[in-house]
Amino acid sequence: MPPEPKKQFAESLSGLIERVTFFNDDSGFSVIKVKTKGHRDPVTVVGSLPSVSAGEWVTAEGHWIQDREFGLQFKAEMLTSTAPTSREGIEKYLGSGMVKGIGPVYAKKLVDRFGEEIFDVIETRSVRLEELDGIGPKRRKRIKEAWAEQKVIREIMLFLHSNGVSTSRAVRIFKTYGSDAIEKVRNDPYRLAKDIHGIGFKTADQIAQKIGIPHDSLLRAAAGLGHVLIEATNEGHCALPVELIRDEAGKLLLVDDKIVTEALERTLANQDLVQETVDNQELIFLPHLKRAEEIIAARVRSLVQAPATFPEIDFEKAVVWCQAKTGKELAPSQREALKLALASRALIITGGPGVGKTTLVNAILLILRAKKVRCLLCAPTGRAAKRLSETTGVEAKTIHRLLEVNPAGGGFKRNEGNPLDCDLLVVDETSMVDVVLMSHLLRAMPSNASLLLVGDIDQLPSVGPGMVLRHMIESQIVPVVRLTEVFRQAAHSRIITNAHRVNEGWMPEVSAKGADSDFFVIDREEPEQVADTLVEMVKTRIPAKFKLDAIRDIQVLCPMNRGSLGSRDLNLRLQDELNPWKQGEPVVEKFGWRFRLRDKVIQTENDYDKDVFNGDIGQVTQIDEAEREVTIRFDQRDVVYDYGELDEIGLAYAITVHKSQGSEFPAVVIPVAMQQYMLLQRNLVYTGITRGKKLVVLIGQRKAMGMAVKNNRTQSRFSGLLKRLKVSV
Repeated sequence: MPPEPKKQFAESLSGLIERVTFFNDDSGFSVIKVKTKGHRDPVTVVGSLPSVSAGEWVTAEGHWIQDREFGLQFKAEMLTSTAPTSREGIEKYLGSGMVKGIGPVYAKKLVDRFGEEIFDVIETRSVRLEELDGIGPKRRKRIKEAWAEQKVIREIMLFLHSNGVSTSRAVRIFKTYGSDAIEKVRNDPYRLAKDIHGIGFKTADQIAQKIGIPHDSLLRAAAGLGHVLIEATNEGHCALPVELIRDEAGKLLLVDDKIVTEALERTLANQDLVQETVDNQELIFLPHLKRAEEIIAARVRSLVQAPATFPEIDFEKAVVWCQAKTGKELAPSQREALKLALASRALIITGGPGVGKTTLVNAILLILRAKKVRCLLCAPTGRAAKRLSETTGVEAKTIHRLLEVNPAGGGFKRNEGNPLDCDLLVVDETSMVDVVLMSHLLRAMPSNASLLLVGDIDQLPSVGPGMVLRHMIESQIVPVVRLTEVFRQAAHSRIITNAHRVNEGWMPEVSAKGADSDFFVIDREEPEQVADTLVEMVKTRIPAKFKLDAIRDIQVLCPMNRGSLGSRDLNLRLQDELNPWKQGEPVVEKFGWRFRLRDKVIQTENDYDKDVFNGDIGQVTQIDEAEREVTIRFDQRDVVYDYGELDEIGLAYAITVHKSQGSEFPAVVIPVAMQQYMLLQRNLVYTGITRGKKLVVLIGQRKAMGMAVKNNRTQSRFSGLLKRLKVSV
């Protein structure tokens, strides 16, 4: 067949990019203003580029269109850009903020001094930059490093783009792999799915296909099996049955069963995956999760078999002293629990809100600290740790901070070789702790220390893999105190009484109309009405009636991310209503979000370098367009993010109930509708209600609420921990 004739375009134009009006990292879609011959004003050009900066020289082939909203535009079918060569272009290019440390002012000074040689000066003779006032050794080094980084990132972008992949993860890929990123990706593109946040198997597979890895290769099949297991851990599983992992991998890979079986045999032989029989079922584990379960079981076994190491205590005298000191009389159930705590090497305290968990923990700490017992307190999230500090008067840290994160390796400095300095370790909100974190915590416990775990077994399980608290309780090898009596002052709170009603399978009760209350249910039938009422409540009615700040004090909690009542759509609506953009203010558009000053945001993964963790909520305080950085304040601490790191951040006007675990908010608003039916579960609504401190408002359909309250089927998770704990006795 004759070769296909090259497509002819009606027109072409070229010129200097005056301004980048819009650029989408994911698709490469660009709207640019181009200074071109024959046109007095800059021309609007629309098309796709892997990356783009003001000052570059662009060549476009396509045709003119009259856009109804934006007027005359040049729609480019082919668009290419090259580094600028003119002084004007170089100045715009350097001043666009793409190189940290150079804004428009320094760009002009540099071009005035070095002219067209400036790129060569930065790259090979950077010491000459110090000839300019205001550039010392430190700033010069930053400029040189930023320039080198930009060059590599640009190469990565072009490589990804030429292989049909979006470029928004280029900075993350560079930070992970460094300057040999392209070589590493070529050797094994599937590693991207494991190593780079936001890149899934399908994206990595797309690159693999483009660079010639066969569809039926064992490398691809092995990567697919690993991906299926990693996806399962995101659902809370520590393992999957053999048949299920084979089926899921087959659906994902669309290859012959024999290839999946052979790949599974190879990954097991290489110990990339591990097989084990649990309760007559063959399970496949990721090795680190199996190891984490084994560590937990072994440590718990050695703890429960050892006697308590606390000093001798006259129990009756201690109780009298404690009650006199606190002014609070302990209930009979709390006295029994206190006696057990002082005699046990490991203990679990569980119960819902208002049942006296805090009073009991305070009594334990007061008595033991008076006996010079060294106590360390921790919780999974910053907010939970802060609350624990406030209620006990003793410093509490997040588990990550207590274990001293090692940013370089991502592990912890505290372990068997460098244990924690304590006689008693207290862990609050234990229902949130997954198998990996619990294994690290138990490894870091001194051999003679005691363990006190506090948590609400009826809340949602951890976001990460496993059901550690539930399995420890079900194993019956650790002593457990279940507090059930709601104390008198707590019983006055409708939030607490309704949380217990929901937990027992009853619909919440509301006060008579006009009566003062901290709990409200607003009936709305249509999802649009639910969303409209929710926005009105958060923006106007709650702040006016309860004197609360709409952004800082009120938290919308959603059962799910997707849909008109999901956290994503509600975030966009609430952002526009609560924090509208003001003329002249900087805005950053990255990874599907548009960030503004004052935005309420949430960290979506652990970042050990920055010492911020999944679920931490902060506020945008600064956007530096020249340095391409965003500053976010978390609990009085400012953390700086490069634009390319904003894939770790999402808006937080609305978050999922799962993300809210371990936190308390002055006011909580929860939409409940049938469109969320897949996730309408009792423990989800119960967890959401218990996040509210002063006010809880449920908005939606009674039918959906009734369905959630009746649905007490907690999703089981594939795990070997319960069996290991039982065998440990």
